[in-house]
Amino acid sequence: MAGRIRQSDVDEVKARTNIADIIGERVALKPAGIGAMKGLCPFHDERSPSFNVRPQAGFYHCFGCNESGDVYSFLRAMDHVSFTEAVERLAGRIGYALHYEDGGAAPETTGRSRLYAANGAAAEFFRAQLATTEAESARRFLGERGFDAGAAAHFGVGYAPKGWSNLRDALHKLGFTDEELSSAGLVSQGQRGVYDRFRGRAIWPIRDVTSQVIGFGARKLYDDDQGPKYLNTPETPVYRKSQVLYGLDLAKRDISRDHRVVVVEGYTDVMACHLAGITTAIASCGTAFGSDHISVLRRVMGDDSASGEVVFTFDPDAAGQKAALRAFGDEKRFAAQTYVAVAPGGLDPCDLRLQRGDGAVRALMDTKVPMFEFVIDQRLAGFDLSTVEGRAGALRAAAPIVAEIRDPSLRPGYVRVLARRLGLDLGEVRGAVERAARSGGSHPAGERQAPSEPQTGDGESAVRLTISSLPRTAEVALERDALMGILQFGHRLEPTLLARSVSVPFRHPALEAVRQCVAAAPDVSRPGWAADAVSAVREPYRSLAAELLTADFPALTDEAAAVSAASLARRLVARTIDREKTELLGAIQRVPPDSQEGRTIRVRLREVDAERQLFAADL
Repeated sequence: MAGRIRQSDVDEVKARTNIADIIGERVALKPAGIGAMKGLCPFHDERSPSFNVRPQAGFYHCFGCNESGDVYSFLRAMDHVSFTEAVERLAGRIGYALHYEDGGAAPETTGRSRLYAANGAAAEFFRAQLATTEAESARRFLGERGFDAGAAAHFGVGYAPKGWSNLRDALHKLGFTDEELSSAGLVSQGQRGVYDRFRGRAIWPIRDVTSQVIGFGARKLYDDDQGPKYLNTPETPVYRKSQVLYGLDLAKRDISRDHRVVVVEGYTDVMACHLAGITTAIASCGTAFGSDHISVLRRVMGDDSASGEVVFTFDPDAAGQKAALRAFGDEKRFAAQTYVAVAPGGLDPCDLRLQRGDGAVRALMDTKVPMFEFVIDQRLAGFDLSTVEGRAGALRAAAPIVAEIRDPSLRPGYVRVLARRLGLDLGEVRGAVERAARSGGSHPAGERQAPSEPQTGDGESAVRLTISSLPRTAEVALERDALMGILQFGHRLEPTLLARSVSVPFRHPALEAVRQCVAAAPDVSRPGWAADAVSAVREPYRSLAAELLTADFPALTDEAAAVSAASLARRLVARTIDREKTELLGAIQRVPPDSQEGRTIRVRLREVDAERQLFAADL
């Protein structure tokens, strides 16, 4: 069997292939603005075309169903072929001779069983190491959190020794190659060669729903460890963090039976809950709890009615509140009722069990409040309810939340709850909620949904950001239009201008997520760079990035579009410079004019004025 296709060949075949030719064999495409084509989407039924193709970027996106990708993903979806087969098919089409790396497994087609086997062997190695003398620090770490040897064995907790190649050497003896260990995320490649990824850490094996080990979570134990507090397996063919839930293998039977799941924030919290008798607890692994996790849970729960329960536990601090609002954004994906439980004193389940016992952890579930009530309280917390202005602002902020309650039998009750919280007349609050319902409700971050939401496979409405959902302010409009111009015509911009324009964070979080990936692009002159940048944007902002890349850019000619993109980039630079100048002018008022600091500020002011003339001469 041929090995892995060289990445350089994969990139070359994609660069030489016109994606419009491939899609055009299945979809009637017509010109739609500068450098774009449009047709009826092949992934869902529609009457008016919303499927956009941008040949220069090698990218497609449907504004109706949100499908997007490159020429390889299109072939894989339409023809149900593997990645390797898609590359080979296009290479044959253009007469390109592919080169293979000897001994490598074809991507996503072979070798998965070896990855499972390598992870399973690693789990056994780590578990055995927990009994060694060196692992005293790991045993002490577990003991201080209330976990004995029996608890460690139940969850398969282990220890990764400090050396650079202990795991590698052990798995070599079992016949695993460095390539297999690298593909499994067990080793890393450095300047001095291959070395163990996990060293000197407590280790939790992460299993899929079939109980196969697919990755690991590792907690640092030593002060001289310069790595992050928690280190997880990187993305591999078998480990996708957006779809992985720690503890699901142990919790799945009770989740299915009880139609109840408890979402906690860490490995030790899962252990504490299970040991206390809450055996439906799970946690996400190294990433925020998101829509893919919900899809996994719904399948396990049999979540087809409102009889189930999903209980989130959050810290009451700012990070916990942010996590709660993020979960609220996905709440509608559950048919089950959603709740929030916050322990007294802000303790997480692990600390709660350690300080107050198993009974306190079980009692935590009795303190749960409905997700809507929790989010309403979070919204109201930012307003001074003792003033008329504060109550009015709080009503505007909280009414859309009540308007989004999908159960019509619950909404009147929450209208009364909100009226009591605000001390307002029931009719006034009911009217505000009804107006919010007519206008389409609100996301927890305050952003409007698109007028027409696509449907997911199970009939639920997908929650995603779109260009039309962005706030209609001048600042956001500049960031939006500039990113659109840069993604579509960045290869036509002067490199220094491009780099400077995306060097400063944007105000809007979704556009900032896109900016980060654009700024990180290594070579904008390379065909397909924008598609790669879009693919790198984190969820839930990737679909917005795809829209920015494929939306119609207002210009009559390609040259005019490039000029407009450059002008927008210069406006970004000017905005950044003007902000700094304002800060400097304020600072110079606060220092003596003849001081060294004052002289330094005046020098910087002259530099800022010169920089503005350089980058924004035509503004």
